[in-house]
Amino acid sequence: MSEEKNLNKEELALDDANRVQVLSPGMMVAKRFFRNKLAITGLVIITCMFLFAFLGGVVVPYSQSEVFYTSEEMKKDYAGATEISEYQVFANEGEELPKDISSKLILALTKKEATITTRDGSTFALNELNNDIFEIASADGSKSLAYVCKLQAYSPEGGLVESGLTAAMVAARANDETSFEYNGATYTVEEHGSGAMLRNAASEDVAYITSYSINPVENGVSISIDFREAVVAAITEKAESFEFEGEEYQISNKNGQYTVTKYKATSVINQFEAPSSKHWVGTDGNGMDLLARLMYGGRISLLIGFVVVAIELFLGIIVGGFAGYFGGWVDTLLMRLVDIIYCVPSMPLYLILGSIMDFYKVDAGIRIFYLCIIMGLIGWVGIARIIRGQILSLREQEFMTACEACGISVRRRVFKHLIPNVIPQLVVFASMDIGAVILAESTLSFLGLGVKYPAASWGNIINAVNDSYVMTNYLFVWIPAGILILLTVLAFNFIGDGLRDAFDPKMKR
Repeated sequence: MSEEKNLNKEELALDDANRVQVLSPGMMVAKRFFRNKLAITGLVIITCMFLFAFLGGVVVPYSQSEVFYTSEEMKKDYAGATEISEYQVFANEGEELPKDISSKLILALTKKEATITTRDGSTFALNELNNDIFEIASADGSKSLAYVCKLQAYSPEGGLVESGLTAAMVAARANDETSFEYNGATYTVEEHGSGAMLRNAASEDVAYITSYSINPVENGVSISIDFREAVVAAITEKAESFEFEGEEYQISNKNGQYTVTKYKATSVINQFEAPSSKHWVGTDGNGMDLLARLMYGGRISLLIGFVVVAIELFLGIIVGGFAGYFGGWVDTLLMRLVDIIYCVPSMPLYLILGSIMDFYKVDAGIRIFYLCIIMGLIGWVGIARIIRGQILSLREQEFMTACEACGISVRRRVFKHLIPNVIPQLVVFASMDIGAVILAESTLSFLGLGVKYPAASWGNIINAVNDSYVMTNYLFVWIPAGILILLTVLAFNFIGDGLRDAFDPKMKR
């Protein structure tokens, strides 16, 4: 008696042999589970994953779809230039020429004829002047109508000069005159390299005449006379670059087509930025923060795993429970349903359903729920078979005979007495199946059948592996997501193994 009193006074440890004898079955399962180092490791990993996905997604300052931009100096086309190869017609002020005069002019120049005959029968004289300039006059040569040359005149605003003033300037150039009058105003012509500058009496630039057609690449951009002159000078000197108003421009020649480019600060998507203090894991090909997408993607992957397994358990327990309890034709009917679903090829079904959702442009958030339902409806058959097999053996035992004798309803017999006895097997199966579901979701998202952009999941993050260049040069884009999938699936398998050993009554204490 004294020894018993002393034993009761002592504080017994959880793993003490005397204490084990008074532990409940649940405490025995917990003791065996927490003694398994791999199971504890898996439990710690899963806890960290949930904190990373759910708490980290709240703490991180970025959203899963926020796109980041950076400023880069990019070489952009600014203007194009080409030497004028066709003759331009400039009518004198107040003169109007037939619409087909240009085509008939080319025909007359090709045949070296001194007259031009248009479609309406009008005849004009074509007189050759110096400097490759021609004059179109009336048939008797008494009146000058227009001038023809391979030149173009540009105003300070960047547009073309009116035809009458251009014709007067071309006439002065043909006669080697340095000044002329037009509409009562006096203008001077000053040679500038391969072009000429037209100024008024106040020495203001009015026009620049050149043998090059120079036009801006972008709409709404005007090119000044000085810039045109700088371009022509660079082309004449065969220079590869030139400076204008403190900026450097590059000029390239491809088969007589000159392209003027310059470096311009441009906002571009911050693609594949290496890990930094701002983006700890870097950015992906869409310029999104990878750490934020890993956190938000973890929510999706983990939730899909638990939701799908919950659907599988719900359907599997109902079908397997009633099939095992009733047997007979009920068992036969339900098990044939299980066999039919087993025969459904899952991957072609996923392809078809994915194409249907793509066609109807199902929202990424709703697509996740559809994916859970589809995977749950296909994956419950394994649980149903486990439940049926266990209940077939349990229903013949004495406690079920006692339930029947007490008049307990069938529903209570199945769900209150039979199902609880197969909970250990269900827990083990569910813990391992969660990892399998996460792996399956990652595979479907990788193939483009699961979670769609811009929603993130670990599977569609590693979709970058489809590009061999990204796979070999930007390891930080896909390796973190792959490691998270590996650790999560491994952790659930560790937990499943630990639960299986803990529920095994033959395990050593």
